[in-house]
Parts: sequence; C-alpha cells; structure tokens
Amino acid sequence: MRKITIAKWIVIGFAGLAVLWLIFHPQSRKPVALGDRAPNFTLSEFPSGDVSLRDFRGKVILLNFWATWCPPCVVETPSLEALASKMKDRGVVILGVSVDQDPAALKTFVERNHLTYPVARDPSRNIPARYGTYKFPETYIIDRTGHVAEKIIGATDWTDPRMIDYVEDLARRGLKSGG
Repeated sequence: MRKITIAKWIVIGFAGLAVLWLIFHPQSRKPVALGDRAPNFTLSEFPSGDVSLRDFRGKVILLNFWATWCPPCVVETPSLEALASKMKDRGVVILGVSVDQDPAALKTFVERNHLTYPVARDPSRNIPARYGTYKFPETYIIDRTGHVAEKIIGATDWTDPRMIDYVEDLARRGLKSGG
C-alpha cells in the first residue's frame, strides 16, 4: 500500500511541475507574417555603434538576414549594394543583419565589397529566429508604416527592374498615404 501512495505522489508531483512549466514558460512566438508589424531590435552595427530598426521609421526597409559563409548571400550582395545606392534618396534603406560568428570575417567582407548600407551582427541568431528566418539569405521588405509587405527567401537580383519597380512603388505609396 505504501508503494502505491508514493507512486501517486510522484505522478501528482510531475503533473504539478508540468502545469507550472506551462504557466510560466514563455510561449513560443509565431514567425512574422505579411502584414505584421516588424519587431524592433537593436544590434551592434559594423564597425561600431548600435543600430535599431526604429532608426529607420518612416522609410521602406529591406531587412536582409545573411552571412559571409553563405554562397547565395555572397552572390546577392552586389545587387543589394546597387539597390542601396539607387534608392538612398528615395526613402529606402537596406539593413543587413549578419549571423557571422567571426567579426573579422564580417569586417573583411564589408570592406572588400565596399558596402555602404548599415550592417549589424547577430551571431546568436536571435533576431532572425524572432522573424522566423530559417534559410539564408532572407529579406523582409518593411513598408513606411513598419509593417512587413513582403518576405523573400533565397538570393534575389535586386537590380531586376521588377524588384526596383516594386520597391519604388512601395516607397511612393507610403508618401501618398501621408507616411
């Protein structure tokens, strides 16, 4: 009889712990979806300082998650730089978030490729995980109101006239609506 009582208390104890875990464990966040407000974040910017998504409020933002060790990311980078140069006076900003572990590799890559757009580093991958990124590169296009307008998985040619037209249209629409 004593063994049954002990077994019952063990089961009740585990059940209680499970209930407490469910109550106090932070719920998993769902990935950012089209139309959602883009979650703000602050990261260290290369070469120094901090950058926040909030810094670009009122602009169209291409938030690009990437890494120097990712071949499609490397292929995509020149067209991102070209788009950044073309759109800088049109209320559009590229913000690169590298998941590189090695800051020296990132520094070398940015310098060799003459990147002029802001590049931040998130080796913990917390920000890409919050957005739901599972493959690199991945780009979220955020409209002037701070909502996700598009998500593009994989490398893209940002100099393609269709991409340029889409981003320009998004920038114009934001201005017309008072944003």
